[in-house]
Amino acid sequence: MPKLTIDKNMIRELAELLAETGLNEIEWSEGGVQLRVARSTTLIAPLAAAPLPAPAHPAAVAETAPGHNDLGAHPGAVKSPMVGTVYVAAEPGNPPLVRVGDRVEPGQTLLIVEAMKTMNPIPAPRGGMITQILVENQMPVEYGQVMMLIE
Repeated sequence: MPKLTIDKNMIRELAELLAETGLNEIEWSEGGVQLRVARSTTLIAPLAAAPLPAPAHPAAVAETAPGHNDLGAHPGAVKSPMVGTVYVAAEPGNPPLVRVGDRVEPGQTLLIVEAMKTMNPIPAPRGGMITQILVENQMPVEYGQVMMLIE
């Protein structure tokens, strides 16, 4: 049986591509050799207890209102209806659909979540002012994850 030579540089390049794109897994094959590189997705604690990701620009995000330590219970929480990738603008290079401090109307598109190659607009569940944006562009989101708050 011939000995398989592992191309460590290819593995490094694929791992860097994972980090750049935010993907969890990538597969490559050539000449009968197949290589799969994946990030560990093992959770130590239940998903509900996982901390929320830090915003990209803390100065642009308002403080949480007193008494709203559990963001999921906040009446103005905008939660992801699916697992996917969040986009803050309608197209690459365009300005964000909303920013902290913007006033929104019920049904107004706030974000886009891509799932299975389908772009899903996320509407405002109520009118009000955006007080927190808890996601970054092209960030993966989980079902039920709080993405922003409307006061």
